[in-house]
This record gives sequence, C-alpha cells and structure tokens, in this order.
Amino acid sequence: MLKVDECRTEELRGIGWPAEDVRRYEELWEYRQRWGAINLERDERIFLRKADAALPKLQAHGKAAKKATRDKSHYRWLSFYLDAIKAAPPETDLGDGEQGAWAILLEEELRVLDYYEPVLGLPDTLKAKALIPLREQWVEQAAALGRNLSFDFQAPLEALKATTKTSWKPLRAEASDPSSYPVLPSDAAQAFRAQVRQAITAQIRSSFPSLIDTDKPEPTDDFQPR
Repeated sequence: MLKVDECRTEELRGIGWPAEDVRRYEELWEYRQRWGAINLERDERIFLRKADAALPKLQAHGKAAKKATRDKSHYRWLSFYLDAIKAAPPETDLGDGEQGAWAILLEEELRVLDYYEPVLGLPDTLKAKALIPLREQWVEQAAALGRNLSFDFQAPLEALKATTKTSWKPLRAEASDPSSYPVLPSDAAQAFRAQVRQAITAQIRSSFPSLIDTDKPEPTDDFQPR
C-alpha cells in the first residue's frame, strides 16, 4: 500500500461514506500515523483496511500522487477565513490606506506556505497549532497601532457548517476577545506586515517537520504567490 501523508476523508465523503464512518476513519488514521496500528483493536484495524481498500488507488511508482499545497485542508482553511474577512465589514469599510491586521497576518501565512510548499499532513498540522497563540499575540501588539473594530469570526464557519460537513475548527480558538479586529493606518500596516512576515516565516520554516531538510532560502520580499 502506498504511504500517504494526509488523511483522505474528503474522498470517502465523495464516494458516499456516512459522516460517522468518515469521522471514525479520520480518528483512527491519525492514531495510526502517530503511534502505528499495533495498539489498535482488531475491529479498528479491519475498519481501516476496509476504508483504505474503498479509496481510489493512488498513482505514481511507489509514491503517493502529490496534492498541491493549495488543495490541502489546512491551506484551504486559512484561505476560507481570509476570503470571509475580505468580503465583509470591517474590511469593506476601511479608510484610505488602512489594512486589517488579521487580513495581513493570513496573507503572510499563506504566502509562506505557497513558497515552501510543506506537506501539510498530520505532523505539520500538529506543529501548526503553535501558531494559534502566536497569531493572537501578534495581532494584540498591532492593536496599539491603530483603531479596533469588530468582526464575528465564528459566523463564517457556522454558515459553512450549516451547508457542508467539515472538521475545520474556529480560527481564534484561544482568543480573550474573539471579535476584536484591529485596523492599521498605512505606515503602521506596512511595519506590521514586515514584522509578521519575518516572524511567521521563521516559525513555519523551523517547526514544520516536512521542512526540516529544505534548502530553500527565505523568500525575497518581491516573492508573490502564483
């Protein structure tokens, strides 16, 4: 069987598996990735084999077909929130030259992922959890540089879950004020972007397991995602 670095739950949904079985597969798959199958019960191993057999066969000679970075669940989750923010107030009501701190932060995080193209399987996404408090810390620092507006970060995900089955979690799971939305004037926004770019590049480059052996230098300032 070919080794894969990302759980293929979306494909199971696509071939009609019940949501309960898909959730069970995801939980058991993640356990197997971290600890191996040795400690799983016999019925759990049988269930995993059944699910693996039901999935479409992967291509390539001895390797799993590589999924594009932008198709990975973690990347799509970040993009989903960035799109939701940009399509709603306060982003649509910004003054001349103003930028929202959260929009800047998500743009820079996605830029790093576009540049380094990490695997974004379970090992990487576990390490990505370290970014949750760091995002809050960086945005809190930005709040002193401009004015603070409000955005309902829960609403986009709740609307999505009303129509689509998803295991995505809220972006701001550890926020003391989950609706705060700092907005920065032009000069402060540029300074904040430069600060975040440096910090988030270093964090992802040094912590994601799939990037440990990369020899790519840091992206230059003129790098733009495709």
